Amino acid sequence: MLFAGETTFVKGVVAMDGLPPADRIEVCFAGRSNVGKSSLINALTGRKGLARASNTPGRTQEINFFTAGDIYVVDLPGYGFANAPVAVVEKWQRLLKQYLQGRQTLRRVFVLIDARHGAKAVDEEIMSLLDASAVTFQVVMTKVDKLRGDALADSLAKTRAALVKHPAAYPELILTSAEKGDGIPTLRAIIAGIS
Repeated sequence: MLFAGETTFVKGVVAMDGLPPADRIEVCFAGRSNVGKSSLINALTGRKGLARASNTPGRTQEINFFTAGDIYVVDLPGYGFANAPVAVVEKWQRLLKQYLQGRQTLRRVFVLIDARHGAKAVDEEIMSLLDASAVTFQVVMTKVDKLRGDALADSLAKTRAALVKHPAAYPELILTSAEKGDGIPTLRAIIAGIS
């Protein structure tokens, strides 16, 4: 089992020359600030404090590498709104783009979208970058427990409509709630199938 053993923090990277050796498959998690990325990674690995969750959007300011079994799980800085100086935000964005375009061992990007808001323009920008970089990605809807019935159906329909325009996208959405554990076994199985 991929996440049955220990998941360990390897390093935080602030520049491309700091990346660990590309000696294993990688999957990474990208999403707007405050989408619930750290909470999802913690739920996925079963370790509460592994990825630092924060009430301050934009707290993850580096590319964080973790090992799970024989793969890297990579936590990218949140994009979009961040409580940081413009120059710092621009530096993260550059690093993010360089990483996504230049990592041969990157097998899939999981783009996290808050179910309450659906895909926003900034999510579309990342999806277009992934298309251009020929990096396959799959959308993970977070916080699905916060919506019911028609509201959830509308959010999913809106997100599916956005995905149709992106050739690098997997068509199926993964619906998750880090709080309730919904979709976590599915996401673990998908990641295990990649490695």
